[in-house]
Amino acid sequence: MKTLTDCFGNKVRLTAERLAHILGHPEMASMAAEIGRVLRQPQLVRRSRSDAAVRLVYEFYARIVLGGAWLCIVVKYLSKDAFVVTAYLTDKPKAGEDLWPTK
Repeated sequence: MKTLTDCFGNKVRLTAERLAHILGHPEMASMAAEIGRVLRQPQLVRRSRSDAAVRLVYEFYARIVLGGAWLCIVVKYLSKDAFVVTAYLTDKPKAGEDLWPTK
């Protein structure tokens, strides 16, 4: 298990099982190192509209696929715990309350 730090200074767990699940998708195979970096220095963080305890952490990669793609890292925050649920590539960020960058 890895313990990462997010842009808000929170410790975030990334278990071996979750990392294996994420990297099991062919398009994510080369993105392992990016997960920690993007959590620390994201381009955008939004609160999920379907679960207020979930934050969607985004970074845009212009050269990853034709036209570019957003890496989305899904993090669940509980009262004394935070952990990566999954990560995936998407064509655009989901709607939700912007939490980062702070204004």
